[in-house]
Amino acid sequence: MNQDLLNILPDNNNNGMDDQKLLDYLNGKLTGEAKHEVEKWMADNEIASDAMEGLEKIKDKKSLQQYLEQLNNQLQIQLEKKQNLRLKKRIKEYPWTYIAIILILSLCVLGYIVIRKYLHQW
Repeated sequence: MNQDLLNILPDNNNNGMDDQKLLDYLNGKLTGEAKHEVEKWMADNEIASDAMEGLEKIKDKKSLQQYLEQLNNQLQIQLEKKQNLRLKKRIKEYPWTYIAIILILSLCVLGYIVIRKYLHQW
């Protein structure tokens, strides 16, 4: 199974919950204690519960993997956009900072030179 498919399921470490077990729960393949374990985990994890509830509403369970793959791809695209935007913003901020530092240092050096020359004239 494609590992990217499992990335949409919440909480990367899932607090010990196996991603395959979550998919089996969605497909109705779990019984007894395993099913109860997943339900208990969902009760403790509100985000996971909401995600699983949304995925349970998919009527065609055969398309579940395709749907998860599509969600994962969209999530990946959004995360890349945010990361690129953050990087562009960071790059845009630095030139002004450098220009300001250079300007201040230049003014300090120029002021020092002017004061030294003025004092030597007297």
